[in-house]
Amino acid sequence: MLHFIPTPIGNLEDISLRSLNLLGKCEILFCEDTRVTKKLINLLSQRFSLKTNIQEFISLHSHNEKEVIKKLDKSIFEKEVAYLSDAGMACVSDPGCALVEYCQKNSISYETIPGANALTLAYSASGFCESEFLFLGFLPHKGKDRDKKLHEAMFSGYVTLLYESPHRLLKLIEQICNIDEKREIFLIKEATKKFEEKFKGSSKDILEKLKNKDIKGEWVVVLNSGTKMSSQITLDDIKSLDIPKKQMAKLISKLTGIAVKECYNELL
Repeated sequence: MLHFIPTPIGNLEDISLRSLNLLGKCEILFCEDTRVTKKLINLLSQRFSLKTNIQEFISLHSHNEKEVIKKLDKSIFEKEVAYLSDAGMACVSDPGCALVEYCQKNSISYETIPGANALTLAYSASGFCESEFLFLGFLPHKGKDRDKKLHEAMFSGYVTLLYESPHRLLKLIEQICNIDEKREIFLIKEATKKFEEKFKGSSKDILEKLKNKDIKGEWVVVLNSGTKMSSQITLDDIKSLDIPKKQMAKLISKLTGIAVKECYNELL
């Protein structure tokens, strides 16, 4: 049996009794980082008198998961086995999905234990309490892909959540501000940890506040819903373009099916 056990994202007391009981039974642990998991197990043992019978720690992360899974012997899951990412829920901007797929393809029993997650915590704390929201994880680091994804987030029509590193946080808020300086946003830093901080306001105001703050740590950024970008191109959109009338006539012809010459005469 394989158990996907969520780990605390900061505060050790967010580990559940169910998770502790399972860790006490497990013989094999797959880990995003064996060093991080061993340290966590040691801390849990000290804090909650956890007694374990772990015989093997197996590294499984985004860079080696295909290779590790390819070599797996299904008989390993006849024992009590668990997967732990470094912090939070496996498969949510963390490794683990390939292991879920392996279980599904090979009829191996598995279960996911509920627990700490920065995404749902930030959404709940934001005050943007709509019935639907969009999660985009980490944006691409740079270039056109990042710009495109950010515009999708800004004009999705939904409350949208992003993860961001401290190295790119100010740049992200600046980009948001350039698109819509009045957009209301919410940020949470170091969720559940000793130095947790929350910020809410317009993107312009938040940018000014953060310029003089220590921004080291893990961040979740929540964008309030804005206008949904339409993918429909209208005649008015084409007519507003600063292009020659012949080109405009061709575009209108493609949109309407009317002959180019007729469209051109109509524009004159």
